[in-house]
Amino acid sequence: MTKRLSCPPAPGPLEAYAARFDDLLATLAQRRGFREYLAGLLLPRDRNKTLTCLAGTEPVAGAQHAAVQRLQFFLSESTWDQEAVNARRLQLLLTDPATAPHGGGVLVVDDSGDRKDGKATAHVGTQYLGSVGKTGRGVVTVTTCWADERLYYPLHAVPYTPAHHFPGGKNDPAFRTKLQIGGALARQAAEAGVAFRAVAADCAYGDHDSFRRDLSAAGLPFVMALKRGHGTWQYKDAFRPVDAARELAWHGPGRPGDWTPVTRTFRGGRTATWWAADARLGWWGPDGNIRLVVATTDPATLPENATWYLATDLPRPGSPREQHSQPPAADLTEVVRIYGLRHWVEQSYKQVKDELGWADFQVRSDAAIRRHQTLVNCAFSFCWDTWFAPEQPVGEPEPDPGPERGHTDVPPAPGGLLASRHPRRPWLADALGHAATLLASVDNQAPAHRPPSPARHRRHRQTP
Repeated sequence: MTKRLSCPPAPGPLEAYAARFDDLLATLAQRRGFREYLAGLLLPRDRNKTLTCLAGTEPVAGAQHAAVQRLQFFLSESTWDQEAVNARRLQLLLTDPATAPHGGGVLVVDDSGDRKDGKATAHVGTQYLGSVGKTGRGVVTVTTCWADERLYYPLHAVPYTPAHHFPGGKNDPAFRTKLQIGGALARQAAEAGVAFRAVAADCAYGDHDSFRRDLSAAGLPFVMALKRGHGTWQYKDAFRPVDAARELAWHGPGRPGDWTPVTRTFRGGRTATWWAADARLGWWGPDGNIRLVVATTDPATLPENATWYLATDLPRPGSPREQHSQPPAADLTEVVRIYGLRHWVEQSYKQVKDELGWADFQVRSDAAIRRHQTLVNCAFSFCWDTWFAPEQPVGEPEPDPGPERGHTDVPPAPGGLLASRHPRRPWLADALGHAATLLASVDNQAPAHRPPSPARHRRHRQTP
Protein backbone atom coordinates (compact mmCIF):
# COMPACT_ATOMS: atom_id res chain seq x y z
CA MET A 1 0.00 0.00 0.00
CA THR A 2 1.29 3.45 -0.86
CA LYS A 3 2.34 5.48 2.15
CA ARG A 4 0.09 8.45 2.84
CA LEU A 5 2.01 11.65 2.14
CA SER A 6 2.28 14.27 4.84
CA CYS A 7 0.62 17.59 4.16
CA PRO A 8 2.12 21.03 4.85
CA PRO A 9 0.48 22.05 8.14
CA ALA A 10 -2.02 24.86 8.33
CA PRO A 11 -0.92 27.87 10.38
CA GLY A 12 -1.56 28.01 14.11
CA PRO A 13 -4.48 26.15 15.70
CA LEU A 14 -6.13 25.64 12.31
CA GLU A 15 -3.98 22.55 11.72
CA ALA A 16 -5.50 20.62 14.62
CA TYR A 17 -9.00 21.36 13.32
CA ALA A 18 -8.20 20.56 9.68
CA ALA A 19 -6.54 17.27 10.62
CA ARG A 20 -9.92 15.92 11.78
CA PHE A 21 -11.08 15.92 8.15
CA ASP A 22 -8.00 14.25 6.64
CA ASP A 23 -9.57 10.81 6.35
CA LEU A 24 -12.29 12.30 4.10
CA LEU A 25 -9.71 13.82 1.73
CA ALA A 26 -8.08 11.06 -0.27
CA THR A 27 -5.14 12.89 -1.84
CA LEU A 28 -2.41 15.24 -0.73
CA ALA A 29 -3.77 17.92 -3.04
CA GLN A 30 -7.20 17.73 -1.37
CA ARG A 31 -5.78 17.94 2.14
CA ARG A 32 -3.57 20.86 1.17
CA GLY A 33 -6.43 22.61 -0.65
CA PHE A 34 -8.70 22.22 2.39
CA ARG A 35 -6.15 23.92 4.63
CA GLU A 36 -5.36 26.70 2.18
CA TYR A 37 -9.01 27.47 1.55
CA LEU A 38 -9.88 27.72 5.25
CA ALA A 39 -6.79 29.82 5.98
CA GLY A 40 -7.70 32.18 3.15
CA LEU A 41 -11.25 32.56 4.42
CA LEU A 42 -10.10 33.32 7.97
CA LEU A 43 -7.36 35.79 7.14
CA PRO A 44 -8.39 39.47 6.87
CA ARG A 45 -8.62 40.99 3.41
CA ASP A 46 -9.55 44.41 2.06
CA ARG A 47 -11.35 42.96 -0.96
CA ASN A 48 -13.84 40.23 -1.76
CA LYS A 49 -12.59 36.75 -0.96
CA THR A 50 -12.46 35.37 -4.46
CA LEU A 51 -9.99 32.63 -5.35
CA THR A 52 -7.26 35.15 -6.17
CA CYS A 53 -7.83 36.80 -2.81
CA LEU A 54 -7.73 33.50 -0.91
CA ALA A 55 -4.42 32.66 -2.58
CA GLY A 56 -3.02 36.13 -1.88
CA THR A 57 -2.46 37.08 -5.53
CA GLU A 58 -3.47 40.04 -7.67
CA PRO A 59 -7.06 40.06 -8.96
CA VAL A 60 -7.51 39.16 -12.63
CA ALA A 61 -3.78 39.29 -13.38
CA GLY A 62 -3.04 36.60 -10.80
CA ALA A 63 -5.78 34.23 -11.93
CA GLN A 64 -3.23 31.94 -13.63
CA HIS A 65 -1.01 31.70 -10.58
CA ALA A 66 -0.32 28.13 -9.50
CA ALA A 67 -1.89 28.65 -6.06
CA VAL A 68 -5.08 30.04 -7.61
CA GLN A 69 -5.33 27.23 -10.15
CA ARG A 70 -4.84 24.69 -7.38
CA LEU A 71 -7.72 26.15 -5.36
CA GLN A 72 -9.87 26.33 -8.50
CA PHE A 73 -9.30 22.63 -9.17
CA PHE A 74 -9.91 21.77 -5.51
CA LEU A 75 -13.25 23.59 -5.59
CA SER A 76 -14.55 22.62 -9.03
CA GLU A 77 -12.90 19.42 -10.26
CA SER A 78 -11.59 17.45 -7.29
CA THR A 79 -13.46 14.35 -6.10
CA TRP A 80 -13.99 15.07 -2.40
CA ASP A 81 -17.53 14.88 -1.02
CA GLN A 82 -18.81 18.10 0.55
CA GLU A 83 -21.71 16.26 2.22
CA ALA A 84 -19.27 14.01 4.07
CA VAL A 85 -17.20 17.03 5.12
CA ASN A 86 -20.29 18.82 6.44
CA ALA A 87 -21.40 15.68 8.28
CA ARG A 88 -17.97 15.51 9.97
CA ARG A 89 -18.23 19.21 10.90
CA LEU A 90 -21.60 18.58 12.53
CA GLN A 91 -20.28 15.49 14.27
CA LEU A 92 -17.54 17.58 15.87
CA LEU A 93 -20.07 20.16 17.01
CA LEU A 94 -22.54 17.59 18.33
CA THR A 95 -19.98 15.56 20.27
CA ASP A 96 -18.18 18.51 21.87
CA PRO A 97 -19.85 19.25 25.25
CA ALA A 98 -19.23 22.96 24.73
CA THR A 99 -21.21 23.11 21.46
CA ALA A 100 -23.54 20.10 21.69
CA PRO A 101 -27.17 21.07 20.99
CA HIS A 102 -29.73 20.63 23.75
CA GLY A 103 -33.48 20.61 24.07
CA GLY A 104 -33.64 24.28 24.99
CA GLY A 105 -32.18 25.48 21.70
CA VAL A 106 -33.96 26.47 18.52
CA LEU A 107 -33.68 25.23 14.94
CA VAL A 108 -33.94 28.25 12.64
CA VAL A 109 -35.05 27.76 9.03
CA ASP A 110 -34.32 30.70 6.78
CA ASP A 111 -32.99 31.70 3.38
CA SER A 112 -30.80 34.46 2.04
CA GLY A 113 -29.82 35.57 -1.45
CA ASP A 114 -27.01 37.53 -3.06
CA ARG A 115 -26.50 39.12 -6.45
CA LYS A 116 -25.01 36.99 -9.20
CA ASP A 117 -25.06 37.96 -12.87
CA GLY A 118 -25.01 35.82 -15.98
CA LYS A 119 -27.02 32.84 -17.14
CA ALA A 120 -24.53 29.96 -16.98
CA THR A 121 -24.17 29.85 -13.18
CA ALA A 122 -26.21 27.19 -11.40
CA HIS A 123 -29.22 28.38 -9.35
CA VAL A 124 -29.13 31.95 -10.75
CA GLY A 125 -32.52 33.55 -11.35
CA THR A 126 -34.58 36.68 -10.82
CA GLN A 127 -35.91 36.37 -7.27
CA TYR A 128 -36.05 38.13 -3.92
CA LEU A 129 -32.54 38.74 -2.55
CA GLY A 130 -32.21 39.37 1.15
CA SER A 131 -28.83 41.08 0.85
CA VAL A 132 -30.33 43.94 -1.17
CA GLY A 133 -33.88 43.80 0.20
CA LYS A 134 -35.56 43.56 -3.18
CA THR A 135 -35.99 41.38 -6.25
CA GLY A 136 -32.88 40.95 -8.36
CA ARG A 137 -30.80 38.43 -10.22
CA GLY A 138 -28.88 36.17 -7.90
CA VAL A 139 -28.59 32.93 -5.93
CA VAL A 140 -30.78 32.12 -2.91
CA THR A 141 -29.76 29.46 -0.38
CA VAL A 142 -32.06 27.87 2.19
CA THR A 143 -30.25 27.23 5.48
CA THR A 144 -30.77 25.83 8.96
CA CYS A 145 -29.06 27.20 12.05
CA TRP A 146 -29.03 25.98 15.65
CA ALA A 147 -29.02 28.64 18.36
CA ASP A 148 -29.48 29.19 22.05
CA GLU A 149 -28.69 32.15 24.31
CA ARG A 150 -24.98 31.29 24.24
CA LEU A 151 -23.97 30.28 20.71
CA TYR A 152 -25.22 29.64 17.19
CA TYR A 153 -23.89 27.81 14.16
CA PRO A 154 -25.11 26.74 10.70
CA LEU A 155 -26.20 23.14 10.10
CA HIS A 156 -27.16 22.55 6.45
CA ALA A 157 -27.46 24.68 3.33
CA VAL A 158 -29.13 23.93 -0.02
CA PRO A 159 -29.28 26.44 -2.89
CA TYR A 160 -32.75 27.02 -4.32
CA THR A 161 -32.98 26.30 -8.05
CA PRO A 162 -35.53 28.48 -9.91
CA ALA A 163 -38.06 26.71 -12.11
CA HIS A 164 -36.56 27.86 -15.42
CA HIS A 165 -33.53 25.62 -14.80
CA PHE A 166 -35.75 22.52 -15.17
CA PRO A 167 -37.17 21.18 -18.46
CA GLY A 168 -40.65 20.92 -16.97
CA GLY A 169 -40.56 24.17 -15.00
CA LYS A 170 -42.48 24.04 -11.73
CA ASN A 171 -44.11 20.79 -12.84
CA ASP A 172 -40.76 19.06 -13.17
CA PRO A 173 -40.37 16.21 -10.62
CA ALA A 174 -36.98 17.55 -9.54
CA PHE A 175 -38.22 21.07 -8.79
CA ARG A 176 -38.54 21.99 -5.11
CA THR A 177 -39.82 25.20 -3.58
CA LYS A 178 -38.00 26.96 -0.76
CA LEU A 179 -40.69 25.72 1.61
CA GLN A 180 -40.07 22.11 0.57
CA ILE A 181 -36.32 22.56 0.93
CA GLY A 182 -36.76 24.14 4.37
CA GLY A 183 -38.96 21.28 5.56
CA ALA A 184 -36.48 18.70 4.29
CA LEU A 185 -33.60 20.49 6.05
CA ALA A 186 -35.54 20.57 9.33
CA ARG A 187 -36.14 16.83 9.10
CA GLN A 188 -32.48 16.28 8.17
CA ALA A 189 -31.35 18.15 11.27
CA ALA A 190 -33.61 16.03 13.49
CA GLU A 191 -32.37 12.83 11.85
CA ALA A 192 -28.77 13.95 12.43
CA GLY A 193 -29.43 14.02 16.18
CA VAL A 194 -29.75 17.79 16.63
CA ALA A 195 -31.90 18.46 19.69
CA PHE A 196 -34.06 21.58 19.79
CA ARG A 197 -37.20 22.96 21.46
CA ALA A 198 -38.93 24.04 18.27
CA VAL A 199 -38.42 25.19 14.69
CA ALA A 200 -38.42 28.98 14.32
CA ALA A 201 -38.95 30.87 11.07
CA ASP A 202 -39.96 34.32 9.89
CA CYS A 203 -43.13 35.25 8.02
CA ALA A 204 -41.73 34.12 4.67
CA TYR A 205 -42.31 30.57 5.97
CA GLY A 206 -44.88 31.11 8.73
CA ASP A 207 -47.47 32.53 6.34
CA HIS A 208 -47.69 29.23 4.45
CA ASP A 209 -49.98 26.47 5.71
CA SER A 210 -48.10 23.87 3.67
CA PHE A 211 -44.86 24.49 5.56
CA ARG A 212 -46.54 24.21 8.94
CA ARG A 213 -48.26 20.99 7.84
CA ASP A 214 -44.93 19.59 6.67
CA LEU A 215 -43.37 20.17 10.09
CA SER A 216 -46.41 18.84 11.94
CA ALA A 217 -46.35 15.66 9.86
CA ALA A 218 -42.70 15.17 10.86
CA GLY A 219 -43.50 15.74 14.54
CA LEU A 220 -41.48 18.96 14.72
CA PRO A 221 -43.01 21.74 16.87
CA PHE A 222 -42.73 25.29 15.54
CA VAL A 223 -42.96 28.97 16.41
CA MET A 224 -43.30 31.12 13.27
CA ALA A 225 -44.02 34.75 12.54
CA LEU A 226 -47.02 35.92 10.54
CA LYS A 227 -47.47 39.13 8.63
CA ARG A 228 -49.73 41.51 10.50
CA GLY A 229 -52.04 41.44 7.48
CA HIS A 230 -52.19 37.64 7.16
CA GLY A 231 -55.94 37.29 6.66
CA THR A 232 -58.57 34.83 7.77
CA TRP A 233 -61.82 35.52 5.94
CA GLN A 234 -65.08 35.67 7.90
CA TYR A 235 -68.31 36.96 6.45
CA LYS A 236 -66.46 38.21 3.34
CA ASP A 237 -64.17 40.42 5.45
CA ALA A 238 -60.50 39.76 6.21
CA PHE A 239 -59.77 39.33 9.90
CA ARG A 240 -56.03 39.81 10.44
CA PRO A 241 -53.61 39.12 13.30
CA VAL A 242 -53.41 42.84 14.02
CA ASP A 243 -57.22 42.91 14.33
CA ALA A 244 -57.11 39.97 16.74
CA ALA A 245 -54.52 41.81 18.86
CA ARG A 246 -56.65 44.96 18.98
CA GLU A 247 -59.56 43.00 20.44
CA LEU A 248 -57.49 42.05 23.50
CA ALA A 249 -58.25 44.06 26.62
CA TRP A 250 -55.59 46.57 27.70
CA HIS A 251 -56.00 49.31 30.31
CA GLY A 252 -52.38 50.20 30.96
CA PRO A 253 -49.48 48.55 32.79
CA GLY A 254 -51.38 48.70 36.08
CA ARG A 255 -54.38 46.86 34.60
CA PRO A 256 -52.97 44.78 31.70
CA GLY A 257 -56.20 42.89 31.06
CA ASP A 258 -55.46 40.03 28.62
CA TRP A 259 -51.76 40.85 28.41
CA THR A 260 -48.92 39.31 30.43
CA PRO A 261 -45.56 41.01 31.05
CA VAL A 262 -42.62 39.11 29.56
CA THR A 263 -39.01 39.90 30.41
CA ARG A 264 -36.56 39.47 27.55
CA THR A 265 -32.86 39.17 28.41
CA PHE A 266 -30.31 40.11 25.78
CA ARG A 267 -26.64 39.30 25.46
CA GLY A 268 -24.69 41.52 27.82
CA GLY A 269 -27.35 41.36 30.54
CA ARG A 270 -29.69 44.05 29.22
CA THR A 271 -33.37 43.32 29.83
CA ALA A 272 -36.58 44.68 28.34
CA THR A 273 -40.22 44.21 29.28
CA TRP A 274 -42.55 43.11 26.50
CA TRP A 275 -46.22 42.18 26.68
CA ALA A 276 -47.63 38.94 25.29
CA ALA A 277 -51.09 37.41 24.97
CA ASP A 278 -52.96 34.53 23.37
CA ALA A 279 -55.35 35.81 20.70
CA ARG A 280 -57.99 34.24 18.46
CA LEU A 281 -57.85 34.21 14.68
CA GLY A 282 -60.46 32.06 12.98
CA TRP A 283 -60.03 28.55 14.38
CA TRP A 284 -56.71 29.48 15.98
CA GLY A 285 -56.94 30.03 19.72
CA PRO A 286 -55.35 29.34 23.11
CA ASP A 287 -56.63 25.74 23.18
CA GLY A 288 -56.59 25.03 19.45
CA ASN A 289 -54.13 23.00 17.44
CA ILE A 290 -52.42 26.27 16.52
CA ARG A 291 -52.13 29.23 18.87
CA LEU A 292 -51.79 32.86 17.86
CA VAL A 293 -49.42 34.62 20.27
CA VAL A 294 -48.95 38.37 20.04
CA ALA A 295 -45.85 39.94 21.62
CA THR A 296 -45.21 43.67 21.62
CA THR A 297 -43.56 46.51 23.46
CA ASP A 298 -46.80 48.52 23.57
CA PRO A 299 -50.21 46.81 23.48
CA ALA A 300 -51.93 50.17 23.07
CA THR A 301 -50.34 51.09 19.73
CA LEU A 302 -48.89 47.75 18.51
CA PRO A 303 -45.83 49.35 16.84
CA GLU A 304 -45.14 47.65 13.55
CA ASN A 305 -41.39 47.25 14.13
CA ALA A 306 -41.74 45.96 17.69
CA THR A 307 -44.71 43.59 17.49
CA TRP A 308 -44.60 39.88 16.68
CA TYR A 309 -47.57 37.80 15.53
CA LEU A 310 -46.57 34.20 16.17
CA ALA A 311 -48.21 30.92 15.16
CA THR A 312 -47.20 27.91 17.26
CA ASP A 313 -48.43 24.38 17.84
CA LEU A 314 -46.91 24.20 21.33
CA PRO A 315 -49.84 23.74 23.73
CA ARG A 316 -50.73 26.28 26.40
CA PRO A 317 -50.05 25.12 29.97
CA GLY A 318 -53.28 23.81 31.45
CA SER A 319 -55.00 23.39 28.09
CA PRO A 320 -56.70 20.12 27.06
CA ARG A 321 -53.98 19.54 24.45
CA GLU A 322 -51.22 19.46 27.07
CA GLN A 323 -52.05 15.91 28.19
CA HIS A 324 -51.72 14.46 24.68
CA SER A 325 -48.88 16.63 23.36
CA GLN A 326 -45.44 15.10 22.91
CA PRO A 327 -43.51 18.39 23.20
CA PRO A 328 -43.88 20.07 26.59
CA ALA A 329 -46.31 22.95 26.94
CA ALA A 330 -44.98 26.46 26.45
CA ASP A 331 -46.18 29.54 28.28
CA LEU A 332 -46.04 33.01 26.75
CA THR A 333 -42.53 33.67 28.04
CA GLU A 334 -41.26 30.47 26.44
CA VAL A 335 -42.88 31.21 23.07
CA VAL A 336 -41.36 34.69 22.99
CA ARG A 337 -37.97 33.30 24.01
CA ILE A 338 -38.02 30.73 21.21
CA TYR A 339 -38.78 33.25 18.50
CA GLY A 340 -36.30 35.74 19.95
CA LEU A 341 -33.52 33.20 19.33
CA ARG A 342 -34.42 33.15 15.63
CA HIS A 343 -32.64 36.46 15.18
CA TRP A 344 -29.25 34.82 15.71
CA VAL A 345 -29.47 33.65 12.11
CA GLU A 346 -29.24 37.29 11.03
CA GLN A 347 -25.99 37.64 12.97
CA SER A 348 -24.76 34.40 11.42
CA TYR A 349 -25.49 35.71 7.91
CA LYS A 350 -23.68 38.95 8.67
CA GLN A 351 -20.57 37.11 9.75
CA VAL A 352 -20.39 34.51 6.99
CA LYS A 353 -21.06 37.16 4.34
CA ASP A 354 -19.12 40.17 5.60
CA GLU A 355 -16.19 38.30 7.13
CA LEU A 356 -15.94 34.86 5.51
CA GLY A 357 -16.92 35.53 1.90
CA TRP A 358 -20.12 33.46 1.59
CA ALA A 359 -21.19 35.27 -1.60
CA ASP A 360 -17.71 35.91 -3.05
CA PHE A 361 -17.46 32.69 -5.04
CA GLN A 362 -16.66 32.95 -8.76
CA VAL A 363 -17.61 29.46 -9.88
CA ARG A 364 -20.51 28.25 -12.01
CA SER A 365 -21.24 24.60 -11.19
CA ASP A 366 -23.64 23.40 -8.52
CA ALA A 367 -20.97 21.22 -6.88
CA ALA A 368 -18.47 24.09 -6.63
CA ILE A 369 -21.05 26.44 -5.08
CA ARG A 370 -22.05 23.85 -2.48
CA ARG A 371 -18.41 23.13 -1.70
CA HIS A 372 -17.67 26.81 -1.17
CA GLN A 373 -20.61 27.10 1.23
CA THR A 374 -19.48 23.99 3.11
CA LEU A 375 -15.97 25.39 3.51
CA VAL A 376 -17.31 28.72 4.76
CA ASN A 377 -19.35 26.84 7.38
CA CYS A 378 -16.23 24.91 8.36
CA ALA A 379 -14.36 28.18 8.88
CA PHE A 380 -17.26 29.47 10.99
CA SER A 381 -17.30 26.32 13.13
CA PHE A 382 -13.52 26.45 13.56
CA CYS A 383 -13.94 29.80 15.32
CA TRP A 384 -16.28 28.25 17.88
CA ASP A 385 -14.00 25.21 18.23
CA THR A 386 -11.09 27.45 19.15
CA TRP A 387 -13.20 29.73 21.33
CA PHE A 388 -14.02 26.84 23.66
CA ALA A 389 -10.60 25.21 23.44
CA PRO A 390 -8.55 25.39 26.66
CA GLU A 391 -5.61 27.74 26.76
CA GLN A 392 -2.39 26.04 25.67
CA PRO A 393 1.06 27.20 26.76
CA VAL A 394 3.32 28.39 23.99
CA GLY A 395 5.92 25.68 23.42
CA GLU A 396 8.84 25.08 21.15
CA PRO A 397 8.11 25.10 17.41
CA GLU A 398 7.65 21.72 15.82
CA PRO A 399 10.53 20.46 13.68
CA ASP A 400 10.26 20.90 9.94
CA PRO A 401 9.14 17.58 8.41
CA GLY A 402 11.22 18.34 5.33
CA PRO A 403 10.17 18.81 1.75
CA GLU A 404 7.27 16.72 0.52
CA ARG A 405 7.27 14.77 -2.69
CA GLY A 406 5.89 16.60 -5.72
CA HIS A 407 5.73 20.29 -6.58
CA THR A 408 7.72 21.85 -3.79
CA ASP A 409 7.89 25.27 -5.45
CA VAL A 410 4.18 26.01 -4.83
CA PRO A 411 3.71 28.17 -1.72
CA PRO A 412 1.88 26.59 1.24
CA ALA A 413 -1.26 27.97 2.84
CA PRO A 414 -0.94 31.70 3.60
CA GLY A 415 0.12 32.23 7.18
CA GLY A 416 2.14 35.41 7.36
CA LEU A 417 -0.53 37.31 9.27
CA LEU A 418 -1.04 34.78 12.04
CA ALA A 419 -0.30 35.71 15.60
CA SER A 420 2.44 33.81 17.36
CA ARG A 421 0.29 33.38 20.47
CA HIS A 422 -3.26 33.94 21.67
CA PRO A 423 -4.02 37.54 22.61
CA ARG A 424 -6.39 38.19 25.49
CA ARG A 425 -9.79 36.61 24.86
CA PRO A 426 -12.70 39.00 24.30
CA TRP A 427 -15.66 38.59 26.63
CA LEU A 428 -18.40 38.59 24.00
CA ALA A 429 -19.41 35.17 22.71
CA ASP A 430 -18.83 36.20 19.10
CA ALA A 431 -17.40 33.57 16.78
CA LEU A 432 -15.76 36.07 14.44
CA GLY A 433 -14.60 38.15 17.38
CA HIS A 434 -12.76 35.13 18.70
CA ALA A 435 -11.15 34.47 15.35
CA ALA A 436 -9.51 37.84 15.97
CA THR A 437 -7.67 36.30 18.91
CA LEU A 438 -6.02 33.94 16.43
CA LEU A 439 -5.10 36.45 13.77
CA ALA A 440 -2.93 39.36 14.84
CA SER A 441 -4.10 41.76 12.18
CA VAL A 442 -7.76 41.19 13.11
CA ASP A 443 -7.17 41.76 16.80
CA ASN A 444 -7.60 45.53 16.64
CA GLN A 445 -9.49 46.22 13.42
CA ALA A 446 -12.19 44.77 11.24
CA PRO A 447 -11.20 42.99 8.03
CA ALA A 448 -13.16 45.43 5.84
CA HIS A 449 -12.39 49.14 6.00
CA ARG A 450 -15.00 50.61 3.66
CA PRO A 451 -18.08 52.13 5.32
CA PRO A 452 -21.24 50.01 4.99
CA SER A 453 -23.63 51.06 2.26
CA PRO A 454 -27.40 51.10 2.86
CA ALA A 455 -27.64 47.73 1.12
CA ARG A 456 -25.07 46.24 3.51
CA HIS A 457 -27.12 47.38 6.50
CA ARG A 458 -29.91 45.07 5.35
CA ARG A 459 -28.25 41.74 4.80
CA HIS A 460 -31.46 39.76 4.96
CA ARG A 461 -35.21 40.14 4.82
CA GLN A 462 -36.41 41.83 8.01
CA THR A 463 -39.15 40.28 10.09
CA PRO A 464 -42.17 42.55 10.65
